Amino acid sequence: MTSAPPAARWGPAERSLTLTLFALGLVLVSGFLHATWNLLAKRASGDASGPTFVWLYSALSAVIFAPLAGGAFAFGGARVDALGLFFVFGTGVLHVGYFLSLQKGYRVGDLSVVYPLARGTGPLLASGAGILFLGETAGPVVVVGILLIVAGVFLLAWEPRGARAPAGKRWPGVAFGVLTGVFVAAYTLWDKYAVSDLSLSPIFYYWGSLLVQTVILLPVALRRREEIWVAWRSRRPETLGVAVLSPLAYLLVLTALVYAPVSRVAPAREIGILVGTFLGGGLLAEGGLGRRLLASSCMVLGIVALAVG
Repeated sequence: MTSAPPAARWGPAERSLTLTLFALGLVLVSGFLHATWNLLAKRASGDASGPTFVWLYSALSAVIFAPLAGGAFAFGGARVDALGLFFVFGTGVLHVGYFLSLQKGYRVGDLSVVYPLARGTGPLLASGAGILFLGETAGPVVVVGILLIVAGVFLLAWEPRGARAPAGKRWPGVAFGVLTGVFVAAYTLWDKYAVSDLSLSPIFYYWGSLLVQTVILLPVALRRREEIWVAWRSRRPETLGVAVLSPLAYLLVLTALVYAPVSRVAPAREIGILVGTFLGGGLLAEGGLGRRLLASSCMVLGIVALAVG
């Protein structure tokens, strides 16, 4: 007589812990993938203009992930009514603004400045909007989190005397990083309502946003057909990498949310801030790595405080 496998003898507490650790593993992988596709987008920013590059990888993502969306529609019961279509269109518009702002930021600024600002100010602004407009309360831990994120923003914006980058080059990157964070906050609140209150299928909803992005930027792509081909020939690995890794990072987070609460998933996801800062300061030799890692650490701790407070 054989004994039952260890997993079969686990109690509810052990199973819960195992699933939570599994979910956190998915989120950590997602953070690395998110930072990696941003590194690829930064590398492509010098050779491809924002709108054409964004259209190219959005169109590729829509094609690559169409079978997954079709499966969610056919077998997962995904249905979208008129209000749902309105939210799909809205998130597509917000994501166009997000991707264009991010790409412009990478064109004029450093990855180790733009990326943490975009990732850090988004949760800060989303929390602020929740407090001001949605009646949410801010306890001491939340206030500490807000102060940590603000401190991180100032550390990233400040350059010591004699630094490598002149202020005229530094501030556009800071500005577009913060603007990207505004779009992150906007689509976070928009998407939360869509998938929570309207119960839209996250996979189908996200694929719909890719389709909207592709359609919105199609007139630009048609006018710049030669530029599209040049970008594809010169930056094919980066384009394919962003097209695959950007949606995949998001889908891993969606999967993690099935097994763990958002209060544990969201903070762990922000490990990507540290990874992105290290990639920019290390691989791209952008300088100021110690100060920027300190600033990014402040932002990560601030986001954790916002999530648990």
